[in-house]
Amino acid sequence: MSVTFISAQDAIARMAIPLGAPGGFSTIIDARSEDEYALDHLPGAVNWPSLNNEERIFVGTMYKQVNAFEAQKHGAAMVAANIARHIQREVLALPKHWQPLIYCWRGGKRSGSLSLVLGQIGFKINLIEGGYKAFRAAIVEDIPKRVAPLQFKVISGPTGSGKTRLLYALAAEGAQVLDLEDLASHRSSVLGHIPGQPQPSQKRFDTLVWQALRSFDPARPVFVESESRKVGNLSIPESLMLAMRDSPCFELQLSLDERVALLMEDYNFFVDDKDLFCRRLDALVAIRGKAVVDAWKEQIHTGHIDNVVRELLVLHYDPTYASSMVRNFTQTNQATACVADNRHAESLRKVAQALCQSQGV
Repeated sequence: MSVTFISAQDAIARMAIPLGAPGGFSTIIDARSEDEYALDHLPGAVNWPSLNNEERIFVGTMYKQVNAFEAQKHGAAMVAANIARHIQREVLALPKHWQPLIYCWRGGKRSGSLSLVLGQIGFKINLIEGGYKAFRAAIVEDIPKRVAPLQFKVISGPTGSGKTRLLYALAAEGAQVLDLEDLASHRSSVLGHIPGQPQPSQKRFDTLVWQALRSFDPARPVFVESESRKVGNLSIPESLMLAMRDSPCFELQLSLDERVALLMEDYNFFVDDKDLFCRRLDALVAIRGKAVVDAWKEQIHTGHIDNVVRELLVLHYDPTYASSMVRNFTQTNQATACVADNRHAESLRKVAQALCQSQGV
């Protein structure tokens, strides 16, 4: 049997090598249940459950209601059957030099059982000591270290000015971009939830942020949008938030008419579903008052959505954003103006090119 126990830190170091490349892992295997895997997992990991969702619940219930011995007998039978299926499906065609990294929740029985069988076959197995729990602690500790050497350039500007579109344009020009809203599956406002697109868990978001951070070259700037501490229900890691707030700002400027048109395009699901838009506006009753919100709802139902968007910008979003920037971003008063002629791709491409040139990208 060839099973090597490695620390989470060592696993992370070797994960910098592409899967299948010399010195790296051939495959990363998560032996936890489907739900645990969905909550968060190591980058690039595949899911080979030793116990699936239903089996894990069954064994856990038996452990509590009967006794540990009976639970372990039933669990062992299920684990053995699942491992046999994984081998039949995934392993039979693999060469002897295949070398996976395996983990479960704490590096215990589920990953240990899979490692034992694969090791007995003759594969060289790497098992994370402490499992996913140790990996999670390691990346939380590693995020500030990844943040520290990076040069952030904050794209600021009021709602609807096209900050996200500018990030896309910057990425197309070869710049390094950290799109937190994309990672969080949210547009970072009270109306920012995207229908049919749930946000990841906080743990998954942290892992995605860490994965993005470790891909950046510290010698080159990283462009990021001026976010608040939370993107929807998810919190930006504290070290990253502090670094962003102390970084140079580049204010994207776009006319009010163009901003309204941009939001009508980007939030077209509100245009198509007026009832959804009205329900979302209820979140502003406490701030703007019921009478104002009811008036907006009336305009929505009479087809004047663009008027509502304009009033939302002027009365709510613009003053809220301006005061938040002054309060939280230390260099906002020295922000470099980046003026876009309109909301379209060519205009934002020109802004991106000018920004890249000025920042030596």
